[in-house]
Amino acid sequence: MEQPQDILIGTVIGDESVLSIEELARACGAESQWIIELVAIGVLEPEGPETSTWRFHAADLTCARRMARLQRDFDASLDAAAAMLELLEQIEQLRARLKQTGLDMERTT
Repeated sequence: MEQPQDILIGTVIGDESVLSIEELARACGAESQWIIELVAIGVLEPEGPETSTWRFHAADLTCARRMARLQRDFDASLDAAAAMLELLEQIEQLRARLKQTGLDMERTT
């Protein structure tokens, strides 16, 4: 017997695309208030002067999803998840610099 298959419908978000606060929250499975809190602590920096006109880019979606995952996986507070996110970004930057200098950590281990 054949199993029913789920059909997923989505939108590809490129670097040039922008999302409203509601679209970003929906894409993260969160409430708009959570996005406002991410902006308040400096994790996200939207374009636009007011909450109703805020616009977010694809990189913001990636960042917000990482925050959600950190909060969920580690049962972390917003501030703790933000600190973890900052450390992860610093590690990524250091790895990129090592790779540029020819000291690729993946090849030496």
